[in-house]
Amino acid sequence: MGGQDRGGQDREIAADAAAGTIDVSIVMPCLDEVRALPTAIASARAALETLAAEGLAGEIVIADNGSTDGSQAMAESLGARVVPVAERGYGAALAGGFQAARGRYLVMGDADGSYDFRDSVAMVGALQGGADLCMGSRFRGGIAPGAMPWKNHYIGNPVLTGILNLLFRTGVDDAHCGLRALTKGCVKRLALRGSGMEFASEMVIKAALKGERIAEVPATLSRDVRGRPPHLRPWRDGWRHLRYLLMLSPTWAFAVPAGVMGGAGLLILLAAGISLFVAEPTQILFGNYWVILAGALVGLGHSTALLAAATHLYGVRAGYRRPAASLVRWSRWVSLETMLAGGTACFAAGLAVLLGVVGYWSHNGYGPIGTMLPAVVGTSLLVVGTQTGLGGFLLAVIGGNEAAFLARDKSSNLIEGASNEVDPDRIGKRSSRRAA
Repeated sequence: MGGQDRGGQDREIAADAAAGTIDVSIVMPCLDEVRALPTAIASARAALETLAAEGLAGEIVIADNGSTDGSQAMAESLGARVVPVAERGYGAALAGGFQAARGRYLVMGDADGSYDFRDSVAMVGALQGGADLCMGSRFRGGIAPGAMPWKNHYIGNPVLTGILNLLFRTGVDDAHCGLRALTKGCVKRLALRGSGMEFASEMVIKAALKGERIAEVPATLSRDVRGRPPHLRPWRDGWRHLRYLLMLSPTWAFAVPAGVMGGAGLLILLAAGISLFVAEPTQILFGNYWVILAGALVGLGHSTALLAAATHLYGVRAGYRRPAASLVRWSRWVSLETMLAGGTACFAAGLAVLLGVVGYWSHNGYGPIGTMLPAVVGTSLLVVGTQTGLGGFLLAVIGGNEAAFLARDKSSNLIEGASNEVDPDRIGKRSSRRAA
């Protein structure tokens, strides 16, 4: 392409941006990418030319994160618009670029020359067809030799994508592809907050939790042309991704362990109680040590269940989670007052059991094996009752009036941190979560 043609296209892009008629914004986070920017911007320009033939005007936004190698001047000389982002981090740079972008369709991709932005043309088409977020799949599109370290290709990405799909049922093949597209309305609804590499996972997770429609198209990955080591640190960033997955999944981080611990403890106590009356002392399978362990498991399970409820409610208030149907049904019966009443009743029952145990021991002395069971049961009731009352205060602090809050905000659209803006791209589209 000649310099005269390129200069004319640059002026057209600038004129479209000034007139506010931008449809597609290609946003690239940038930190010292002066060697790779010509390749990345040329690829983005080729994508915009294809989209222009379909009647969509576009712009290229370079979200600069404090480059010191002349990346800003290079990007401007190639016709891109440079947006300085002071807060460091991959996510912070993209968030700043999204905020400054003028298009209603946002394409994100690295500035290191590894992605072919022409793949984003199909992504924009998916957004026009009803998707809110379109992911690229490098495993479907192709990975050039040497473009991805073997531990990322065969271990990191498949494992983390599998965990993400297990926890959040996103249904994507490549959850960490850096080339993706989404509507500006979707960005506002997701209210993304991550500043580092976990930003990519946060986007997919919150989109799944909020019922956004997710599509996926093939994307290719080539060797980068940056000429320096990557900013990515596989083990550190891999752990940050895994940590973030668990932080946003109260079901797997808290509810499942609570069910396992509480269920195991109750089963052991039940078996110990049955064997105490039907078996000989020498044949009892669950003695005092098992009973004490069971009591601890019941207490741990109950406290972990409270954490599960609290984190779920926090997610609803923060705007990235829809209230669970079961929580909505039970919310009218669960309040600070009812939890205090239930906790007090449980505490009183435990105290009565312990007083009976003390009375029995004072008259009969400590009996044969198995007599720790009533003491452990009474102690467990005291613990569970206390935790229930304190948990009531915790849920009240997080959720306020839980029943009214959840009944009003079943769709999670009118809650703190979420955008109430109507996205025109969603009007008239199918309500299925994942586009074909």
